[in-house]
Amino acid sequence: MATVRTLIHLPSPALRGAVIAIRASMAHPMETGHRPDAEGRLLPRDIVTRFECRLDGTLVFAADLYPAIAANPYLAFTLRAERDGELQFSWQGDHGLVHRETRRLVLG
Repeated sequence: MATVRTLIHLPSPALRGAVIAIRASMAHPMETGHRPDAEGRLLPRDIVTRFECRLDGTLVFAADLYPAIAANPYLAFTLRAERDGELQFSWQGDHGLVHRETRRLVLG
């Protein structure tokens, strides 16, 4: 499988009790399955179908994605920073796509 490029932004350190913004994006073409190639055949669907973020294993944000989502899906959400911990980010998609990354949430 090709290298997956992701960007994840979160404040470091975050203030305890503050609502923080987390932003995540993944480089992915998001082919809908409705577009024809040069010979008129439909290109197979290839999309990211699910994104999840967990803090120390507890689900804190999830999104189901559909063909109408643009290429390079970008998600932004907020989280109340109450404790240090490990954020686990997971992208799942068509054709067996599974990509995971972790970032440390550090409170100041």
